[in-house]
Amino acid sequence: MAIKLLHEPDSDDPILSVVNLIDIFLVIIAALLITVAQNPLLNPFNPRDVTVITDPGKPNMEIVVKKGEKIERYKASGAIGSGDGEKAGVAYRMKDGSIVYVPEGAKAGGGP
Repeated sequence: MAIKLLHEPDSDDPILSVVNLIDIFLVIIAALLITVAQNPLLNPFNPRDVTVITDPGKPNMEIVVKKGEKIERYKASGAIGSGDGEKAGVAYRMKDGSIVYVPEGAKAGGGP
């Protein structure tokens, strides 16, 4: 058994660099697997239905809906908020979270 002194250089073993590369690749693969597992659309073990909206309110808006194993994709036509119409009433959100719709021209008291 040889005794190594402090002033002697380390021996350069080429297999050590290969082991370090393998460690780096294992860390990269683990990071990619974690990323895929956290994506609700790619995770086959996620039993919940998922809806993802990209670029909401923009002409290139896209909605992806996953129900079970079925995935549907809807793309906006680019005509968001366009068209003919008129105001039909007002909706109010109450403190308890419910929404009350009041039609246009409704009278107070509910009478004629």
